[in-house]
Amino acid sequence: MAVLPIITIPDPVLRKISDPVERVDEAVVKLMDDMLETMYAAPGVGLAAPQVGVLRRVLVLDTSEEGEPPNPIAMANPELIAIGSTTRVHEEGCLSIPDVRVDIERPAEVTVRFIDRNGNEQELKADGLLATAIQHEIDHLDGQLIIDFLSRLKRDMIIRKFKKQART
Repeated sequence: MAVLPIITIPDPVLRKISDPVERVDEAVVKLMDDMLETMYAAPGVGLAAPQVGVLRRVLVLDTSEEGEPPNPIAMANPELIAIGSTTRVHEEGCLSIPDVRVDIERPAEVTVRFIDRNGNEQELKADGLLATAIQHEIDHLDGQLIIDFLSRLKRDMIIRKFKKQART
């Protein structure tokens, strides 16, 4: 396994829509493993393939609390098939937008269908932080970022800040 470099804004890769995974083969499993190692090293609770420069519909998550055993989840081609009727607001951060936190209201419960690391189709019902993290990472696969939930003015200020940092 390897720790991969995490891409940050304003890199245009983060705005592209990811391609579906044809099948989960050794290369996809290696990508999942490398992404998990990268996520743990960052540290974070989720990571999508575009954040490491790979435009494939792959994401990894682990929302276990400190002191609990790790509970890594790797998904290929995740698709929300049901969303709950209640919402929750959670302050979200993003490894591709360091030091920025945004309060985002999302469905509190979701059901996601995906292909696991063994090539099997799975369904997972999630709530709380796991539901939020799944939605956040799927947004990355669709080229969306947490700053898209902000006003245009705030979003532009953040983008300008990161462009300036990239120049220096």
